[in-house]
Order: sequence, then C-alpha cells, then structure tokens
Amino acid sequence: MKTYLLLAVVILGGTWTYVHFSSGPTYTVDYSTQVKPIINKNCISCHGGVKKQGGFSLLFQEEALGKTKSGKPAIIPGQPENSSFIQRLHSKNPEEKMPYQRPSLTKEDVDILTTWVKEGARWGEHWAYQPLKEPSLPNGNWWSKTLAFIGLKSGWEANDIDYFVAAEQKKQGLSHTEKASKPDLLRRLYLDLTGLPPTPAEYQEFEADASSNAYEKQVDKLLKSQHFGEKWASMWMDLARYADTKGYEKDDARTIWKYRDYVISAFNQNKPYDLFLKEQLAGDLLPNPTESDYIATAFHRNTTNNDEGGTDDEEFRTAAILDRVNTTWEVLQGTSFGCVQCHSHPYDPIRHEEYYKFMAFFNNSRDEDIPDDSPYYRHFKQQDQGKIDSLKNYLLAQPKQIQKEWTQTLRFVEPKIHPHWADQFVNGALADNKYLAVRNGGSLRFKAVPLMGKTSLLIACKNSGPAPTYITIRQGTKTGPIVTRLKLDTTLQEKYAKPKGLWSKGWAYAFYTIPSLPGKQDLVWEFTNAKTKPDQNTASIGFWMMIPEVPANLKPTDFQKMAYQIISASPETTTPVMLENPTEFTRTTRLFKRGSWLNPGEEMTRGIPALFSKKPVSNRLELAEWMGGKENPLTARVAVNRFWEQLFGTGIVETLEDMGSQGLTPVNQGLLDHLAYQFQYTFKYQTKELLKYIVMSASYQQSSIVSEKLREQDPYNRFITRGPRIRLNPEQLRDQALLWSGILSTKLGGASVMPDQPDGIWNAPYSGMQWLKSDGEDQWRRSLYTYWRRSSPYPTMVSFDAGTRDVCLSRRIRTNTPMQALNTLNDPVFIEASQFFARKYPITGAEFIKKGYLDLFGKPISENKLAKLNAFYVNMLAYYSKNNKETLAFLKLCPDNNVPKDPAILVAKTMVANALFNIDESINKP
Repeated sequence: MKTYLLLAVVILGGTWTYVHFSSGPTYTVDYSTQVKPIINKNCISCHGGVKKQGGFSLLFQEEALGKTKSGKPAIIPGQPENSSFIQRLHSKNPEEKMPYQRPSLTKEDVDILTTWVKEGARWGEHWAYQPLKEPSLPNGNWWSKTLAFIGLKSGWEANDIDYFVAAEQKKQGLSHTEKASKPDLLRRLYLDLTGLPPTPAEYQEFEADASSNAYEKQVDKLLKSQHFGEKWASMWMDLARYADTKGYEKDDARTIWKYRDYVISAFNQNKPYDLFLKEQLAGDLLPNPTESDYIATAFHRNTTNNDEGGTDDEEFRTAAILDRVNTTWEVLQGTSFGCVQCHSHPYDPIRHEEYYKFMAFFNNSRDEDIPDDSPYYRHFKQQDQGKIDSLKNYLLAQPKQIQKEWTQTLRFVEPKIHPHWADQFVNGALADNKYLAVRNGGSLRFKAVPLMGKTSLLIACKNSGPAPTYITIRQGTKTGPIVTRLKLDTTLQEKYAKPKGLWSKGWAYAFYTIPSLPGKQDLVWEFTNAKTKPDQNTASIGFWMMIPEVPANLKPTDFQKMAYQIISASPETTTPVMLENPTEFTRTTRLFKRGSWLNPGEEMTRGIPALFSKKPVSNRLELAEWMGGKENPLTARVAVNRFWEQLFGTGIVETLEDMGSQGLTPVNQGLLDHLAYQFQYTFKYQTKELLKYIVMSASYQQSSIVSEKLREQDPYNRFITRGPRIRLNPEQLRDQALLWSGILSTKLGGASVMPDQPDGIWNAPYSGMQWLKSDGEDQWRRSLYTYWRRSSPYPTMVSFDAGTRDVCLSRRIRTNTPMQALNTLNDPVFIEASQFFARKYPITGAEFIKKGYLDLFGKPISENKLAKLNAFYVNMLAYYSKNNKETLAFLKLCPDNNVPKDPAILVAKTMVANALFNIDESINKP
C-alpha cells in the first residue's frame, strides 16, 4: 500500500511539491558503504578472488550464498543464528574463529555483519558502478537557491557546485573562506587553465576592470588561448605514457610527436571527451578515418618496445598488449585491472577470464615489437601526397575491400612479413635485430605465411655479392616444390625503387610476380651467388610483403609505376599507429594461466566484464563507443575527478587510479555525481564547459589564506574550506621562469626539443644517443616539448615527482625535498632566466625588487620581504664587486654575452631575481 502526501508551498508564485512515502521494508545496513569495507579488510584475502578457503568466497554473490566444501552455505539470508559466517565470528575455538589467526572484529563490525545477514544479506553494487543519475541539490538555504534561480544573489554560492560543498562543510562543522584577492585569483586562474602566469599588463587589465563579469571575461579569454591545449596536454602525457624513446635497456628513439600535437589540438578545439577517447582507442576503425584519426591511435603505441637482440618478440608484444589493457582501465575507467591478469580481482567482482576477453580487443593489432615501430603513418611531402590523392581517385570505383587493402599498402606499407618471422637458419642470422643477413648457400624458413592467393611480391632487400644473388623459394620444406626463383640484381637501386633513409646504402624495394598459393604456407628461402664465398654475405632482407593485385579495369603499368613511387617515397616523418590485422593475420587470444604468456589456456572471445556490461561488443570501435556511452557511469566520474584534482590538488576520490572498493571513498559523492552528470549530459562531454563551471564556482575562488583553526580542522583541504594552494608542477615552474624572463617561445606544436641540461646525464643508457642542445628559441620552448627519454628523463621533471612514463601515471604524488630547491636555484635554465629577467630592468636595489615583485605577482611586496631581499642584494653586490673573475664567469652562464659597464650589479640583480623565482609565491599556486 502506497500513500502520498501533497504539500502546497507558495514560493514566488507557487510551486507544488510531491513528497512520496513508501511502506516497503527499510534497511539499516548498506552493503556497499558498510559491509564491503569490513569484508575487504578482514575476509577477502582468504575468501575472495585469489583464495577460496573452504570453498567460500565473498567476492561474487552466487558464491557467497552458495554451498561451501561442507555442503552447506555459510550465509543463510535472514538467519544469522544459522549462518556459520556469523557464528565463527563469535567462536572461542581458535581453529574455527574468524578471521583466522588474526585479531577479532570489533563489536561494531560484528553487529553490522549480523544485521546485514538478518536483513536478508542483500548484495549491493559499489557506488562507482551504479548508474549515473543527477543528484538533488542538498537541503540547505532554499531561499538562496530560489533567489539564484531568478537571477538574484543572496548567499555565498555562485553555482550548484557550491551547494554541494557547503552542505558537506556544514556536516563537518566547517565553513568557507572569503574570496581571493584579484591578483591571486588571476594568477591561480592563468596557471590552472594555461599553465603560465599572467603578464604585468594582464594583471593591470584585470585590476582596472570593475565590471561584474570581469572574472568571467578572463575565464573565457583563457579558454580560447592556444596555451590552454598545451597545459592540458601536459597532464595527458602522463596518462598516455608519452615518450620520445621506446624504453627497456636500449631505449632507442621513437618518432611520435605528432600524437602530442593531436592532443594539444583536441583540447584547444574542445573536442568532446567521448570522441577524444573514441579516436584514441579506435580511430583506425572509424568510417573513412582521417590522418588525425590514425594519429590519435598512437595513444596505445606509446607502449614500450624492446629492441635488444636475443629477446623474444612475442613476449614483449604480449607485454605491450597487457599494458594497453591495464592503461585503458586505469586511465579511462579508474579501475585496478592489472591484478586480474593472474587471478580474479581480489576485491571487486571481476573474473580472471574476463581480463583475457578484454585483452582480445587489442590482441589483433598489427604491431609486433620490432625495431622499426611499424605500422606507422607515413606523413608525405606535398608532391607525394598529390600522387596518393590521384591513386585514390583511381580506386574510388573499386570495392571497399580493394580500397582498404591499397590504402594500407600505400600509406602504411602493411601488412609486412618481418625478419622476426624467420627461423631454421642455415648460414644466416637476424642481424642487429633488424634485418636478415644470409651467406652464400644459406637458407631460412618463414612459417605459416598468409599468401591467400596473391601473386605480387615486394621485398626490401640488398644484394651484397659482386654477381646477382638468386633466391629459390620452396613450399613447405627444403625438399618441397619450388614456388619461384627470384633474382637480386647488382643494379637493384637503379632498376627498382630506392627506399630513402630506411637502411644503409645499397637497399632497394624490388617487385616480383610469383605463382598463386592458397591460404597460409611455410616457405623456405635458399640463397646462392656464383661469385661469393660460403663465409661471405650474399644478401640482406629487411621485410617482404604480398601486395594487392592491380584492379582489372586499370592500366597495370601506369598504376604500378605510381604505386611503387609512393611505396618507396621517403616520408617527412612517421607516427606509430594502431591497425587491425587483416583477416589472414588474425591472432587467437587465450587465457594465460596464472598470468603467464608461456602457459596459455582456453580460447577467449571479446567481451566487457559482466560487472560493467552484458552487452555484446565485437571490436575496439564498439568498445570505445560503450566507454563514452550512457550505459557506462565510470568514464564521466573518472574524468571529472581527474579535472578536479588538477585544479584543487586532490581528487574528490583521492585514488584517481582506483575507484573500486579498495580505493578511497569520495569525500563528497553528491558533488562527484553532480559534476559527472553535468559533464556527460549537460555539457555533452565538452571539457571547456566543465572547467569553466568549476572555476566560476565560489569554492574555487576562495582565498587560500585561512585561520589556523580552520587549517587544523581541514588540514588537507579535503572539504574545500579554502582556495587550492598547491605547489606548481615542474613544467609550470620552468615555463613560468622562461615567461618571466621574456625568452619563452610560444611556438605551437612540433618535434621535441633538447634544452640545456647538465653534462653526463645521458652517459648511463648504452645506446649511444646524445643530448644535442637545441638552438635559438627551441631551447626555450615550453616544457611539454622537452625530449622525454624513459631511461633518463629531464632532471627537473624527475626531481619534481614526474615518472619515467614506462607505464601510465594517474597522479603525481607531490614530495618536498632539498633536491627540488637545488634544481630551481642552480639549474642552467633557471640561472639563464634569472639573468634575462635582471637585464629587463634598468633600475637597481630596492626599486628593482619592488618593480620585479609587482610585475610577477600583480601586488606590492611586503616591507619585511623587501628588507630581506634588499639586504641580500647588498651582500651580493659587495661580494661580486670584490671578485671580478667570478663575476665574469657567472655572466658567461647566460647566452647574452653583453657585459654591462658594472657587471657586479647585473650579477647581484640576477641573484635577487633567482631568489624571487624561488620564494613561496613563485613555487606555489596562490
């Protein structure tokens, strides 16, 4: 029986509100927030996804309520007195008492579990996995909300965010802080939205603007700045584990900077977040993918690649696939999925086999852990791009499959048969882990090669002998029937296309026609050269591939000539991308028993863990669409939590990498769900709209200056009782110094650069790569563009808590160490910036300090601080006036070698500028 109470409340014209009462059962214990934490802490290690002692597991409902090894269920809903799960908590027998050989549960915990069983042992879904619904605004100052609705402001709140914040503060007995000063607020806003501080002119402009929307105008201006994309791309680089090298011991170079440009552009264009994810996960599978779509997929080509000779390529290809699985879940879904590789999740109901069902989405990608990083998108010069466009016109009338095959061949030169496919070497070997080197009389085998009836063969090859080398290709074995005989001429480069810049002198792309063979075949290649000795190299093979047949209605000669020119063209640059294997190259995904790729089990088909969706999903594109779809509540929650963390220093859920039951609970779940709902439904995943919504809140605009009492009550500002005063990250610290000094390059995008760094940093990695300092403005580009070597990242980044990017990093844990101060005081970049800053001002002493401080922070310096800095200036001036040799040596640290009339004054000003760059106001966001 349901009853309804109708309340009539007259508010500015009258509003009718229905209050619904239900006579259904009420429950006093909640599984997700009360029961599950107790189980995770005390029971799950023996009765969960890893172990099931006594045949009892509390991870899945059906297992928890099912029969144990005793033949009876341990939990009987509604009957705690007959449930051994409860009775063992009270047992005096040490062999029966639970938790076994561990401290007893508290009376409060036992009462919760007992009540839970008594009330029916209702299972519940973890809060983060529940459907996303718009939460009601907290009860509170209804009059303020009503006035705000009609455009009148009564209370502190600026938008709905503040009602959620204020309600939580009230619950905790806390309060908010007054609004920050205009200079502090502007500096905070600039650093948060663009990663750069305001200029003196921008401080003055804001200070002079007395309009009611002065702050909003600044927000809108910064959201349109090109620097917005650079700031937020900097955050994304950690998540994408972006690096300019491949990792592992050799850590060779990789060209992938076009992906960074894609991310910058995506943020600047305000690309919807769901589309942003879709392009990165499956851009290659979109209908008619563009260059940008392909480049986006480099997100998952940022995995490490082991180029060291003697390693098992399948082992490290598999490692890359596993990393793609783990990164997808941690970065995009806030789920600790990696442990499911070896067993079912210890704490959340995700089964071991579901890891490999998900792995199957990524296991059919074309890459194979090979040195050349293929497949890669070849970015052509304009004249070569014109040839491609011409060939596309040729192909428009052809079936879609023929168009697709030729597009992959021309743009990617795929699918290749790489040297790593070869085995059973006789007088031959894999040389430098890159190509096959075979001596006269040598042979090798390519196993299970997909020929599929194709007859056009392309070989990247080099003839090393004084006479032609002949390759006899046999089917199956050394005694099998001869398929064809190929001639590698001594004039390969003149006769065939010359692949510029791919290998050393003498290489060529050679084209042959061979007889048709069906399906997959083992092929034995035998090499002979009449004028080469048995111990001499006769030929080298870089790769080979079967290329599509020329469409019947096209002129073979014209088409082939143009196609071969494009295939052999030297691209301006390349970008590793994701491509699906053609049907004939399809891989089978199997479960790895105990997580070992050497111990494969049953075959797995693609699927999403049942906890999140029971909808069938067949490929990466459908997976990406599910991730951004309405059925999935995690994507929006995880994203807004990350954006909040970037602005406030800590996420609403502190564990950005884990929103599961072992992660920390939200400090304000209503606020998190409100932001997630607004992001997904109101803002349609528009990142700029979300960020504007947050920075326009009164919560964000609070002063960070707070009373000692309030600081003690909320030491980590978890309840947003003040503005977000946090230390700048290393990218911001360096970029800020360059901007202040007037030397920052504002060039957008492009290849990575090598600014000044101490000598010897790269001596440890053995590959022989050198740090070649960039010239001109490139040495002063934003830190986002600094060359990132995984085995030896830029020192300032490491000192200030950046990772190596071997794997994704969901959040940087801020530390406070002496090394950080030594960096900002002594790093050549900061010394250079300090001297350039000093040279900007013709004034000296206290006037220089006052003017410099005002320009940096938009407000006057305090008398106490001025006195201390001026005393420092006087001491430095006295010292360097007496030590001319040191003075001149110090000036040489700066590229501007113009020695002033009184160099000691410039050095003293430089030291003061360096001190200004290191004071609290500089290092922290106000």
